[in-house]
Amino acid sequence: MRHKQIFHQMSPYKPGKQVEEVQKELGLERIVKLASNENPFGYSKKVDQVVKESANHFEIYPDGYATVLREVISKDLNLDMDQIVFGCGSDEVIDIICRVYLEEGTNTIMATPTFPQYKHNALIQGAAIKEVPLLNGYHDLQGMLDAIDQDTRVIWLCSPNNPTGCIINQPSLERFLEVCPEDILVVMDEAYYEYITAADAPDSLSYIHRYPNFIVLRTFSKAYGLAGLRIGFGIAALEVANILNIARGPFNTTKLAQFAAVEAYRDQAFINYSVGETNKNKQVFIDFLDEQGLDYYDSETNFVLIKLPVSGDLLFDYLIQQGFIIRSGEALGMPNTVRITIGEKEDMLEMAHHIADFLKLHAEDDI
Repeated sequence: MRHKQIFHQMSPYKPGKQVEEVQKELGLERIVKLASNENPFGYSKKVDQVVKESANHFEIYPDGYATVLREVISKDLNLDMDQIVFGCGSDEVIDIICRVYLEEGTNTIMATPTFPQYKHNALIQGAAIKEVPLLNGYHDLQGMLDAIDQDTRVIWLCSPNNPTGCIINQPSLERFLEVCPEDILVVMDEAYYEYITAADAPDSLSYIHRYPNFIVLRTFSKAYGLAGLRIGFGIAALEVANILNIARGPFNTTKLAQFAAVEAYRDQAFINYSVGETNKNKQVFIDFLDEQGLDYYDSETNFVLIKLPVSGDLLFDYLIQQGFIIRSGEALGMPNTVRITIGEKEDMLEMAHHIADFLKLHAEDDI
């Protein structure tokens, strides 16, 4: 009965519009999708060869331990191999955490707005949700600490935060971990970790040994460009990782995803290139926003959340007619904003031209 009541209050995840859907709907030949924070530069081309070579023997189960990928990551990050928990995207690791730590009678704390899957999976487990509003795009860490009670089991930190792009800096994270009770799991979701350039960003992995209740999540979906293969991971103290691995499905990542992730992880030259180009394109776009007098949130990601004088739906509707799919902030809990993924240089310049036209049209309407 409890689950029936919960599901009546929830709805399935609705992703942004897909390219094929928009092409068919509007009769456009070319669509630029800048709504889901995917990597416009794709992924390491070394992945193609290894996937081609491993696309066989589908009748055999994959390596449930993801041994080779586990070895590559643990060696690079100087970890014990058993500290890693792999998932079908970091989304599945979030789900596993909720299944292990949350149940009816417990509660979990998160910012709002933030990545919606924290709340979604916690509600499925029957946990109560405590949401602490952001402070100009940043986590209100003191407010989150103040929300803790005897039933709190998990606190979610999204850094950089989705949808604002703001990070939790090193001094702030350290103060938070020092004060947070050690029987509460603190989850640091770093899906956009590779894009961070801020000098005061924390070395989050260095805190795992000092704070055994701390877990860091990362993914191959963003900078590595493997969103379609669904693979991510969590890094935690051995005790926490062991519990999560017990709850993890025995064959939850595919052979193709594992092999692709190995090659993608090894090809840091591609990561450096695509991240570098993205950050250059982001700076050019931010300069354009400044010229137009548009405010935006501090972004350490491959997207920018822009403040508008009108509803984000209006700019979404305008740009989709021009062949650009973005994400309206109305659907993200941020009214009068849009979230735009940073794409390739020429696409960003063309879209900026359309945004400038949109702003002129609405300025004229206000006269």
